[in-house]
Amino acid sequence: MEVINDLKEILELVNDGKEGYQSASEATENPELKALFSKLSGERIVYAAELKEHIALHGEDAENDNGGILGGIHRTWLTIKQALSSKEDKAILSAITTGEKAALQKYDTCIADYTDHADHITLLTEQREGIRSALSEIESRIVQENS
Repeated sequence: MEVINDLKEILELVNDGKEGYQSASEATENPELKALFSKLSGERIVYAAELKEHIALHGEDAENDNGGILGGIHRTWLTIKQALSSKEDKAILSAITTGEKAALQKYDTCIADYTDHADHITLLTEQREGIRSALSEIESRIVQENS
């Protein structure tokens, strides 16, 4: 059962990332960032579908298309940051960084528990790498915004 709970928590974070990127895409006026955020939101849609398949393989239902409690906190924070910064790209990028780091921590925890997650370790590792790559890209955009 712990395996299912872990996968559902990751699914919530992935869904939150999807929603966060969709919101960020709508908030920015920068066409490059808009395209990047849309691409990353699309990646999260794929991750969510893959996770749902694995949850179903364990005989559970994963119909949660929305973020969870952690996700809700991050979404709220992103919304507040956007409102306070008048859609300032730097603040949006910073909020996304926070969310992606939280997702990486959850992936790392599950990957470290190899015994429980052996049947989907490849999926988790691939998705974690995708999120790490997205985080690197977001962080490089922050550097560009600051220069």
